[in-house]
Formats: sequence, C-alpha cells, structure tokens
Amino acid sequence: MVSAIVLLTVERDKINSVADAIADIDGVSEVYSIAGRYDLAAIIRVKTNDDMAKVVTERIRKVGGITSSETLISFRVYSRHDLERMFSIGMEHP
Repeated sequence: MVSAIVLLTVERDKINSVADAIADIDGVSEVYSIAGRYDLAAIIRVKTNDDMAKVVTERIRKVGGITSSETLISFRVYSRHDLERMFSIGMEHP
C-alpha cells in the first residue's frame, strides 16, 4: 500500500465543489477541509507508485479551482489501527 497526503490551496468559492470532486476519485480515501495555509487535505491510499502518480498527476490536477498543491508521500505508518488491513479489502495480493 502506498499512501500520501495532498495539501491543496483552492479558490475560495470552490472549496466545497473541489472537495466533492476529489472525494469521488478512486484511491482517495478522505478529503478534509482544514485551517491554515492550505484549504484541503486529501488522503490517498493506492496499491502502487504508478497508481499514486495517476491519481495525483492525472486525476487531481484536472479538478478545476485548485491553485496549488503539495504532495507528501509516506514511508511508514505509525498508528494504533491496522490501516493496511482496513484499506486492503478487495485488493488482491500477488
């Protein structure tokens, strides 16, 4: 599982519509509206690095209203929850 957080700056009057559009993209597990320098944070969980590249560069970047983004790729997860098990339902392992 490859995970990333995509931080987005969005045109003020388009935050809700951008969040809805991004939430509908396969591989995006959650979208949060946030306070601070960014307007939205999208959590992406996909099977491969190629899948991550497609979600970020081909799908998210095509959503209108985004003015800038920053993608943070994760290396390791530190959690009390078994996130791998929670998000692997329906994913086949080679």
